[in-house]
Order: sequence, then structure tokens, then C-alpha cells
Amino acid sequence: MVYLDYAATTPVLPEAAEAVLRAMEKDFGNPSSVHAYGRAARNSVEDSRDAVAAAVGASPSEIIFTGGGTEADNLALKGSVRPGDHVVVSAFEHDAVLEAAGGLERQGVEITLAPVGSDGIVDPAAVAAAVRPSTVLVSVMAVNNEIGTVQDPEALSEAARAVKGDVLVHTDAVQALGNIPVALNSWGADLASFSGHKLGGPKGVGALFVRSGVTLEPQLHGGGQERGLRSGTLNVPAICGFGVAAEIAAKEVYEKAERLAELRARLLDGIRSVTSDVVVNGSLERRIPGNLNVCLPGTDGETLLMLLDASGVACSSGSACASGALDPSHVLLAIGVPRALAAGSLRLSLGRGSSRDDVDAFLQALPEVIERARRGA
Repeated sequence: MVYLDYAATTPVLPEAAEAVLRAMEKDFGNPSSVHAYGRAARNSVEDSRDAVAAAVGASPSEIIFTGGGTEADNLALKGSVRPGDHVVVSAFEHDAVLEAAGGLERQGVEITLAPVGSDGIVDPAAVAAAVRPSTVLVSVMAVNNEIGTVQDPEALSEAARAVKGDVLVHTDAVQALGNIPVALNSWGADLASFSGHKLGGPKGVGALFVRSGVTLEPQLHGGGQERGLRSGTLNVPAICGFGVAAEIAAKEVYEKAERLAELRARLLDGIRSVTSDVVVNGSLERRIPGNLNVCLPGTDGETLLMLLDASGVACSSGSACASGALDPSHVLLAIGVPRALAAGSLRLSLGRGSSRDDVDAFLQALPEVIERARRGA
């Protein structure tokens, strides 16, 4: 079986798995306890906090562990606004941000969707135009989870603050860490979300960067863990695995990028040799190297995925977090892809374990898959 769905989740790195197992066996104490077992668990958590902070260019005290990227996004949005406030989010955000924004809108928060260009890039001028005196938060993702386009967080932050100096800036950086260098100290973000399983760590753990001095309203109440922002006993094994994975991801980002760019070029050239009418969604230049999102005219994504799966290839037609959805991708619609064309999209995402053999196996299966998909359309 060939795995081309690294944007959905990644295999757990052996080093991260070892850290998880070690913590389960050795650091089983409650990190809030004052005895030796609790101190040992707490020390492991703090070591992991240090590792995540170093990987993203933050101070350890600014890293809040969560149950994943979705929770981090929800805490960032719901914790920073009140009814009557105004929030700007881009039109192609992950559903974790868009649905959180929708919930806030039902509670009296005004939401403006900033447009996205056909290249999958959010123009800082468009963000600035959406900011008003009542705007308290701007949220634009660093890397899109479906088409892989990379924004300029620093330019977006500067544009928003040129209009309103005290506006908070959040970026969903779940797809950024491990794919591009992350430097929160220069990005200008006040809040940034991360997820362990997108970079070789375990599922069920993430983090929210909260810049020093930023105040949030907690969404989970209880024992006051994580500076009072995320109550609940910490998942020590998952946090330890996340810390190891984050450290490795940051170290390997440049080497991995060069290798994946070569594989993606081979992949795209091969697809074009099979069907010349393939449409690439979003900019190829401003995109993480392991992402290729294409539309194959005359097909539908669901059929393509089933036929590829039967041929031994695992990939996606959009966000795995919206599995079961039959509607065309909101991301593709946001960048102006016609609905009929968007219905035949494929997201092919490469990662640390991807090889030329994987690419070639996909390309070998593709001609028959396209023929059968178009015949059945």
C-alpha cells in the first residue's frame, strides 16, 4: 500500500513512539502532584515544552498544551472575543477555525471572511481592508491544509496592525511545523496553533502559542493546569512524543524540503504525461514541497479515491477532518475553482517516508483509474 496522505496524518516517528512508551512506563505520576512521581512527570512535560518552544521560536512559558490543533484553534478564537466584537478570518481556513467562527457569530460576534486569491494567497491589503475599529482578532493560516499554499504571516500581521495597532493575530500553523521554518518571534503572531500528529507525533496532543501578555478566557474549567488556560490532567506520554517529534521536524525541515520538492516534480510531470488537462490548484511557487492538489476534469473525487484505494494508493480529496462530506472543497471554491471542476480534486501529500517508488506506483495506477472514473462519471 502506498501512502500519499501525509497532510491528513503522519506515521509516528520511532523516536516519538519510544518517548511515548517510556513516559507510560516511567512517568505515570500526575504532573500536578508534589511527590517524586509527580515531579518526574512534570519534568518530562517541561522538557517537551522546551522542545516545542525551540522548534517554533517561542519561550517555553508561551506554549500551552492542548488535545490537538482543533482545540488550540477554538481556544484562540473563543478565548479572545466577546459578543459585539469583530473578527476577520480568511475564507479558506480549516473547519476548526471556520466552525469556531460560526459558533461565535451565533453568539453575537461579527465575522468577516477575507478573500483568497486564485493562487491560494491571502493579500495583506485584503486583510487590512477588513479590519475595523471593533476588530479584536485576525486569523489567517500559515499553510493551507488542502492546497499547501504558504502565506506571509509577518506581512499579514503588519497589515492588520497598520489599521488597528492592538488587534490580536492568530495563525493556524498546524501544517507549517515540519514543512517550513517556523519563527513566531518574527511572524508577529500573538496566537498560533500546532498539532502533534501532523509531524510524526501521536494523535490527541497539540499546542497553542500564547504570546506573553496576551489574555485569553479559558474554555475548559477545572484544576487550572497550563496557566489556567487548559484545565485537565496533562497527557504526559503524548506530550513527550510531541516534543521529540517537534524537535526532529524542525531539524530536518530544509533537508526534507529539497527531497520532497524533487518527488513532487516527478509526481506532477507523471500526471501531466497521463492526462494533459490536469489543473493544479494554487501557486506551485508558494507551496510546501510535499503538497500537490489537482483537479482531473470529468471525474469526481469520491470515485477517484475509491479506485485508487482499490489499486493500493491512499490519498485524499480534501481535509480528512471533513471525511464523509460530499460537497466540493470550500478551499477550492474560495480560490475560484468552478464547482464542477472542484468535485474532481485530489490532494496528494508527501512526507518523511515517501519515496520514488511510491510516486511511480501511483503513476502506474493512475491511467486506469482516470479512465474508469471518467467512464463512470
